[in-house]
Amino acid sequence: MFLQVSGIKKTYDGTEVLKDCSFHIGENEKCALTGANGTGKSTLLKIIAKEIEADSGTVTVKSGEEIGYLAQQEAVNSENTIYDELMEAKRPLLDEEAQIRALESKMKDLSGDELKSAMERYSSLTHHFEMNNGFAIQSEVTGVLKGLGFSEEEFSKVISTLSGGQKTRVALAKLLLSHPSLIMLDEPTNHLDLHSIEWLEGFLAGYRGAVLVVAHDRYFLDKIADKVIDLDDGISRTYMGNYTAFSEKKKALRDAALKAYLNQQAEIAHQEKVIEKLKSYNREKSVKRAESREKLLDRMERLDKPKDTDDAMKLKITPSIRSGKDVLSVQALKKSYSREPLFSDASFDITRGERVAVIGNNGTGKTTLLKILTGLTDADSGSFYLGTNVKIGYYDQEHQVLHPEKTLFQEMSDDFPDMDNTRIRNTLAAFLFYGEDVFKQVKALSGGERGRLSLAKLMLSKANFLILDEPTNHLDATSKEILENALNEYEGTLLYVSHDRYFINQTATRILELSGGRFTSYPGNYDYYLEKKNSPAEADSAPAAEAPSENKLSWQEQKARDAEKRKKENRIKKVEAEIAELENRSSEIEELMSDPETATDAEKLTVLSNEAGELNLRLDALYNEWAELNE
Repeated sequence: MFLQVSGIKKTYDGTEVLKDCSFHIGENEKCALTGANGTGKSTLLKIIAKEIEADSGTVTVKSGEEIGYLAQQEAVNSENTIYDELMEAKRPLLDEEAQIRALESKMKDLSGDELKSAMERYSSLTHHFEMNNGFAIQSEVTGVLKGLGFSEEEFSKVISTLSGGQKTRVALAKLLLSHPSLIMLDEPTNHLDLHSIEWLEGFLAGYRGAVLVVAHDRYFLDKIADKVIDLDDGISRTYMGNYTAFSEKKKALRDAALKAYLNQQAEIAHQEKVIEKLKSYNREKSVKRAESREKLLDRMERLDKPKDTDDAMKLKITPSIRSGKDVLSVQALKKSYSREPLFSDASFDITRGERVAVIGNNGTGKTTLLKILTGLTDADSGSFYLGTNVKIGYYDQEHQVLHPEKTLFQEMSDDFPDMDNTRIRNTLAAFLFYGEDVFKQVKALSGGERGRLSLAKLMLSKANFLILDEPTNHLDATSKEILENALNEYEGTLLYVSHDRYFINQTATRILELSGGRFTSYPGNYDYYLEKKNSPAEADSAPAAEAPSENKLSWQEQKARDAEKRKKENRIKKVEAEIAELENRSSEIEELMSDPETATDAEKLTVLSNEAGELNLRLDALYNEWAELNE
């Protein structure tokens, strides 16, 4: 066992972020750390890396082993070139190589014991150098740089001249080349294109050491993780398997917990109804039965309602009008920036009901294409046409359609003036903005909060053609699932750019790959694209998506179930009517038996007593039948 985390707790500003985190990581295990935004994933990584201290609990690392940690947005700042900076990650081996070369030169002039001693030192150094792949330092550095998306022309760039995303990629490359015993990465895919993400998947999956990764890219986690550590309400739980296996197990547990809670609530309501009914009969036996049930109800251990049944945004997008069959036709669009061509012949058509994902490496022009289609920028040449009754709803990854100085309430009321205050507040609450949150300025929101606000506006747009630019950025796994479900139920047409391959897999019916300035079309989702992208016969054939089939009861089964229900309801009414009739007769018998005249008539008393006994037996049977029918 390489790492043991035991009972970690951490509180910030009076809020207990981590309540009880305990897990272990084996020497070569590949682990994913998951949880909703704000659950403390980054905090836990910093505690393990000893950047911050826990309030209590322990982190134990195997003696002599090293942890390498890369935080979100962490960057390298240096005046070195990219290549020279990464060679520094190999400094111990470079120093060892210098010693080897110095010994080679020195041994020419040695003899006897001095030569023997030098040769032993030389043998030891060269063995260690070779075992640590020292003879392949240059090729390893080059491979990592190319894998993370740097071209050879960029190797000589000075780091201080790079963008923030490029500096983060340099920091990631430097960490990977240092070969720590445990690699810890916090959102490493944020600044990588699809090619680089796939390369990183392969690197981590085959890494000779342990890996602990926080990432929102579920496809990425599927490829590398064999264990998932999930943070939920400050408590860690460990699931064996990849992300999909974890997601299925957690959903099953969540569904079981919700079902148990709802069943218990139904049972409580039922028992309270039975108790009330038994008391209404006002008989000693029925009252005792009611009291007995009340005691059982009081002793019942009440289940808590699963938190995420209410704490998730509600998203349903409904078009106000149906578009024509032909939604979009793009003909020979061309666009360049600073004389650098993005695409030179963008041509494709989209028909009603299609869900088209645009993919490609960073800088190829995917977002620019969407901006052209939404009128935010102009093409250099070419044209596009929208079909009949097409109404566009646009979601941009930078949320430029939001107004920083406005409050959330103003953002909604200005764009949707027909909505009253109550409806605006209810809509914002559906996206987890409550109370005074609605008076926050947009510029004060986090990336995830801006994403939710943009989705709220998108829902209200009632568009029949959604154009989305990286819609899953900053969303946690639960919010992504909600968005996926909403888009799969959406009756309009969808065109989006995304690096989220899991999201693409769940929602796309066609892939448009932008490469070399041209678009190539592939039917199906991302897995099908990977399988078929090298088969030309498969390209440019995009069949319409089939509507998902539903599991419904057959007409005969439903009819039989309804008939059985009516039969049971009729029997309950008959039993209740008979109970009422017998209770009335029982009351009459009690009055007769307490009459002084009857008290002196032994024969009459005997008859009434026998009838009362039969009544009680029949009432007992009816009470039992009534309770069973109501269960």
